[in-house]
Amino acid sequence: MTFDLGSSVERAATPGPAVPDPAVPSRPTVPDALQADRKLVALDVDGTLMTYDEFLSEEICDAVSDVRAAGHQVVLATGRPLVALMPVAHLLGIDDGWVVCSNGSVTARIAPGSPNGFVLDDVVMFDPHHALRVVRDHMPLAKVAVEEIGVGYWVNEVFPERMLHGLHTVMEFEELCGRETARVVAADAQAPSRDFQEALRLLGLIDTYFVIGGTRWMDVAPHGVTKASALERLRGLMGIAREHTVAIGDGGNDLDMLAWAGRGVAMGHAEAQVIAAADEVTGSILDDGAVPVLRSLLTG
Repeated sequence: MTFDLGSSVERAATPGPAVPDPAVPSRPTVPDALQADRKLVALDVDGTLMTYDEFLSEEICDAVSDVRAAGHQVVLATGRPLVALMPVAHLLGIDDGWVVCSNGSVTARIAPGSPNGFVLDDVVMFDPHHALRVVRDHMPLAKVAVEEIGVGYWVNEVFPERMLHGLHTVMEFEELCGRETARVVAADAQAPSRDFQEALRLLGLIDTYFVIGGTRWMDVAPHGVTKASALERLRGLMGIAREHTVAIGDGGNDLDMLAWAGRGVAMGHAEAQVIAAADEVTGSILDDGAVPVLRSLLTG
């Protein structure tokens, strides 16, 4: 199906099945008495559930488990690629439902019975060659990568292991330009200039910035594709009212998600613009700030 941003952008669900495998068991049906209060709980990962050195506390795991046991639909919504999110979902005990990856470009259904543990549900792909040239022209020192869904990245040079997850395949810049993808990633990205952003806008693309481990990252994806856009699609599929949506995040890539949610919560260490987009602020990642928010869903 064509995505309404021009002929270079399309919605697809390849590689892999486009719909959930009917053989995969689903969670038990939530009693009717709880359905009206069932919430969609969208959780960022890095800096929200997991520290930047990838520590996940027992308190976080327990809180997520209890929220799911109460009948709420927990959806991990992250800038991580799918290959890097699945191990986190496993550690959290999330064995069914949806995940939103790559800042909204990839939505998958967790499917333990499938070969990779997931089936692709919705993917927005585009031809990256114009975007890559714009990035190279404006940010010549930035490392660039093109996501290979469910595998890792094609990269123009070696990235430090902590900076990208999954398999890295190094290739010439011109080869990168020929790989259709769900997003382009740049590390050590510069502050964007007006000319740079206008060049992307003319391509139907948008840049998103966030910081992990002191490194400034930039994602380039089709305009309108965000965590919020993917979550809104899932909300419709689940039949959950907007006022029953909750989101917790800490980064620039969470701005749309926090504004979208009926209850948007910023982590205490977040930058001012993230806090401004939220309805409330909780503790920092070092204080497991997501825990009291999750616990509050069990008492209301």
